[in-house]
Amino acid sequence: MLAGIVVSICFWSRLARRDDRLLAVYAAALIGAFLGAKAVYFFAEGYRHLGASDMWLQLATGKTILGGLLGGYAAVEMAKRLVGFRGATGDWFATIVPFGIILGRVGCWFHGCCQGKVCQPSWFTVTDSAGSARWPCVPLEILFNLVMVAMFLLIRRVGTWPGQHFHIYLIAYGGFRFLHEFLREAPAVIGPFTGYQIAALAVAALGMVGFARRQNKLPATIPKTPA
Repeated sequence: MLAGIVVSICFWSRLARRDDRLLAVYAAALIGAFLGAKAVYFFAEGYRHLGASDMWLQLATGKTILGGLLGGYAAVEMAKRLVGFRGATGDWFATIVPFGIILGRVGCWFHGCCQGKVCQPSWFTVTDSAGSARWPCVPLEILFNLVMVAMFLLIRRVGTWPGQHFHIYLIAYGGFRFLHEFLREAPAVIGPFTGYQIAALAVAALGMVGFARRQNKLPATIPKTPA
């Protein structure tokens, strides 16, 4: 997580040379992402540790990327209104966020958290500390984000969907996580669905709404096709 923050600071500090207001936008994104990550984690499973002997450790370390995306998005929109920045920043975040998630998931991999369900040993399974074969949740999410990074580098080069890249990422990641959660080890909160799946749907829905709103504004702000 710290490595991801360092990388994002290096990237964003270069962008902020264009406009000092971008520093406030980045700071808001960081704070909003942290608060969102903690809040959604508590809703999804953190509450189960209330009263436990390790309650404070679990609540201090528990967080979720899905909540970070929701909180960070909301904080950025509020910060942009407060500082009067009307430009689109999502394309930059679409480049930064997957890198940060990849670095964070490397930490998950070494720490042994965010594991998949136990399954029959196969060429694609990973082995946990107890010797059980599990679905490779963390490696698969790293691969997903590597693919997204490659895709955004390509579409930025050709100029496709300007101003929509982060909305596309939210839709893709939300859909991916909703389906992937069926193979992750997490407690159900409503029927067969986990709190993370509910958050994943919220992330995808936020991306869809943002995409539609931005698309409706494109004729007045950004040409849909290169001149």
